[in-house]
Amino acid sequence: MKHVSPSTPAYPTELSPTENELPDLRAASPDAEIAAALVRTAGRLAARMRSSGLLVEEKTSISDVVSDADKAAEALIVDRLTGIRPDDGVLGEEGAAAPGRRTWVIDPVDGTYNFVSGLPAWCSALALTDGPEGAGATVLGAIYQATTDELWLGGPHLPPSLNGVPLPALADRELHEIAITTYLHPPRLLDPRLRDGLVRAIAGAASVRIIGSGSIELAAVAAGRLGVWLHADPPLWDWLPGSALVLGVGGVTDIFEYGGHRWHVAGPPTALAQAKAAVLGLG
Repeated sequence: MKHVSPSTPAYPTELSPTENELPDLRAASPDAEIAAALVRTAGRLAARMRSSGLLVEEKTSISDVVSDADKAAEALIVDRLTGIRPDDGVLGEEGAAAPGRRTWVIDPVDGTYNFVSGLPAWCSALALTDGPEGAGATVLGAIYQATTDELWLGGPHLPPSLNGVPLPALADRELHEIAITTYLHPPRLLDPRLRDGLVRAIAGAASVRIIGSGSIELAAVAAGRLGVWLHADPPLWDWLPGSALVLGVGGVTDIFEYGGHRWHVAGPPTALAQAKAAVLGLG
């Protein structure tokens, strides 16, 4: 375990409230209102903790880390959900798990490596699903990036918005016209089944961007800032919040098998089909 020293935050100081400054949510509150309040408050809690210094531990590697802010933000979300949605399940990146027909999938700090390094590309994110774990339909996603004070909210049947302003419908584009966003942990680049498919897809795009936060990347795809999101074997908390936004603006998503891995892709229909074909070696 190491200590990360306090840093001058890249966000306004007013974005750092105490844990108790959550709006008065009740059982009758709409799911979207609950989701927005939870990610905003969790993100601001993490930001406040980051400005004061963090305890950081490695999980699976030096680049896969968890901080005490991740754990505190997840605990805050779970505690609030237990009080206002006691029959719902939870699934959190930092270990929270409880069954339920409806499940809140939680990533308290998505982009933790960026977060502990003082980079701005991190967020708090969650998704609400309805149905069996891992197979339920996504109801909505909520993403809050504290460093830019951007709150993304929406889903397949809830028109997505950014800070309350509706997002426009996603225009169909070809892969060569847009940027692809992706990531592989460096050791996984040694696996040709992953590397070769990914390189083929990247080669067909106008550019490539690696941001280090799956939810921020997917939100950017939904907003038309980036083109196509392509990752192999992402966990549910990296995929569900942002893919809900992409679906809500008229984009498409797909999950397919190649080389012993489950590839997830989201974006405009034509570009998505071209990226998938490239991974499969068909285009």
